[in-house]
Amino acid sequence: MADPTLYNMSAGYSPGLGVPDWLNKGDNAWQMISATLVGMQSVPGLVILYGSIVKKKWAVNSAFMALYAYAAVWLCWVTWGYKMSFGHKLLPFWGKAGPALEHGFLLAQAALPQTMHFHHNGTMEATAIMPAYPMASMVYFQCVFAAITLILLAGSLLGRMNFIAWMIFVPLWLTFSYTIGAFSIWGGGFLFHWGVMDYSGGYVIHLSSGVAGFTAAYWVGPRSTKDRERFPPNNVLLMLTGAGLLWMGWAGFNGGDPYSANVDSSLAVLNTNICAATSLLVWTCLDVIFFKKPSVIGAVQGMITGLVCITPGAGLVQGWAAIVMGIVSGSIPWFTMMVVHKRSRLLQQVDDTLGVFHTHAVAGFLGGATTGLFAHPSLCTLFLPVSNSKGAFYGSGMQFVRQVVGALFIISWNVVVTSLVCLAVRFIVPLRMPDDELTIGDDAVHGEEAYALWGDGEKYDSTKHGGWYSDNDMHHNKAPSGVTQNV
Repeated sequence: MADPTLYNMSAGYSPGLGVPDWLNKGDNAWQMISATLVGMQSVPGLVILYGSIVKKKWAVNSAFMALYAYAAVWLCWVTWGYKMSFGHKLLPFWGKAGPALEHGFLLAQAALPQTMHFHHNGTMEATAIMPAYPMASMVYFQCVFAAITLILLAGSLLGRMNFIAWMIFVPLWLTFSYTIGAFSIWGGGFLFHWGVMDYSGGYVIHLSSGVAGFTAAYWVGPRSTKDRERFPPNNVLLMLTGAGLLWMGWAGFNGGDPYSANVDSSLAVLNTNICAATSLLVWTCLDVIFFKKPSVIGAVQGMITGLVCITPGAGLVQGWAAIVMGIVSGSIPWFTMMVVHKRSRLLQQVDDTLGVFHTHAVAGFLGGATTGLFAHPSLCTLFLPVSNSKGAFYGSGMQFVRQVVGALFIISWNVVVTSLVCLAVRFIVPLRMPDDELTIGDDAVHGEEAYALWGDGEKYDSTKHGGWYSDNDMHHNKAPSGVTQNV
């Protein structure tokens, strides 16, 4: 039982129970479940997907990049990142930095102070967002979104980025790029009050990570020539496990953004699955038509583009619109990846390992644009602070313009800031691994390999890392009890 002395009793806490009058247990439970689902998309979801979709020699490095980013974002988020994204305004696009660690702050009712919206004449149009659960739940929910953004960005850099450079890059990019987009569109910044629609991160997360990943890939440089020519996944079935966690976790990704377990949350989850399934099927059909074979990797790409595309409008569009968005997301990114990419000198020059530009930047922009077309006015009233919000299909062509302008801001900011961050990191350490590490892979970078198979090109240096299983030990020393030696 909680100690009642820990709480401010005048704020409405029931003695000894930790249940204030404003707390809605259902909303709080759903918000924490949603946050956990999004967290599981990253760990273990994308950790597994990245570790299995890459060439075997990069399995450990790729998975570790995702794991490190998830951990690093957590510490940065509670120390300064949350308030820069959702706190009080410093600039029209940025909040004031500060810690989110003190129990008085975390146990108070959640509030986004800059989201109070006013009419042009100065009268209040919408109150500030104040969900019926504690700030701790809000900090948790928003943190896992920030973390997955960095992990998605990493997909463009797999197979060659210096891990030390990545360790420095993550907190810098989170601070100077992610927090800007989050505050501008979600936290009460200028795009929020202008009425740009981004239900759950099509711009803040996916467009941002796709553009930033592509930009960072330019500065880091390409993989080795051998890896660019042949980069087969080391475990397709395990890749599908990671992809499945990603899809199922999207129920929390989009279902948690109304900040309540309400009817709009249910619609968002349903639309998410409709769009993802449609997009997967369209992508697979295109593979069959043009390449004569259905590709499971292609199906995963189609699934991802569908999930990304619906994200800006998951709770704002009707079911038929989700199908249309699935058709769009399963075809246009397929075309940019399979046709445009092979004909564009710029796209060929930049080594975007997993095609994050196509699956997240292109699909995220399409989602934002189509939301500007199909957002239903009655659904907008359930979520948006700006009255009379609606898509162009329902008579507001200006909403489509807002969506395009919002996308251009996110694109331009990420190109500039990501470039500056990469240049800053390059002054400290090289962005790209040296050639000898690129040749060997995980064993050279981490002294570890994903699959311990003897005689499989092992370069493990036992004098540096230790271990009973060096060549010398194998011939002269007895293996530990219970372990069979195979020489």
